[in-house]
Amino acid sequence: MDKHKRTVTSLQDTKVRGEKITMITCYDSTFARLVDAAGVDCILVGDSMGNTMLGYETTLPVTLEDIIRSAASVMRTQPNAFVVADLPFMSYHLSAEQAAQNAGRIVKETGVQAVKLEGGAEFASAIRAIVHSQILCVAHLGLTPQSVNVFGGFKVQAKSKAAAQKLLEDALAVQEAGACMLVLEGVPGEVAKQCTERLSIPVIGIGAGADVDGQVLVLQDLLGMNAKVPKFVKEYANLGEIVRGAVKDYCDEVRSSAFPALEHTFKGDV
Repeated sequence: MDKHKRTVTSLQDTKVRGEKITMITCYDSTFARLVDAAGVDCILVGDSMGNTMLGYETTLPVTLEDIIRSAASVMRTQPNAFVVADLPFMSYHLSAEQAAQNAGRIVKETGVQAVKLEGGAEFASAIRAIVHSQILCVAHLGLTPQSVNVFGGFKVQAKSKAAAQKLLEDALAVQEAGACMLVLEGVPGEVAKQCTERLSIPVIGIGAGADVDGQVLVLQDLLGMNAKVPKFVKEYANLGEIVRGAVKDYCDEVRSSAFPALEHTFKGDV
């Protein structure tokens, strides 16, 4: 094993040392190779591909086959990062047995180290079944995108005292059920801090402030490739503008016959 290979144990040790964990959401081998070379700790093959890659307004239409195809693409790069794949909507909701079967299919067909599901105490039995099958499971609380219709949109969660208490109870419940990590999305920073202090497993935030064990962002968001990004996103590059400019230059040169030039043309003996 590569000495830099991230594992569930090394990530737990990172939390214990008080160091931060980095996670990036990406969906294909090209970007996986780049983010892994940059030294990211975790790659999440998220059902956010529904919004980011597949053109849907929500994550709900994403299928198990979509996740498997993307996760397999990421794993073919043999990354050092710890790779997690989402269980999509309705792939774990019907029963604990369904959850374990679909988690097993993802791991067997892709080779990822863990799966992730959304929900708290109500999905503790699903987490237990997955863990009982010797599969690592990451939990996801707060603004859980698969519940967007229930929430009435993409809204910050756990803003009231009662809702914050429920979130903490759910966090403790998924940890007790065997979750190896928790993603907290779209919650007040003080609530995320309290969860992080109470839990022994790593807590990864997205729109959850700085007082968590690590951060996750969607790659296309931080690269400036999406037209609209949430408030919690920091754009580290404007790759969208670079791509538009490059494609425009290509189109202009093709139309003016400037491309291809002689150096781009093969020669033969005829």
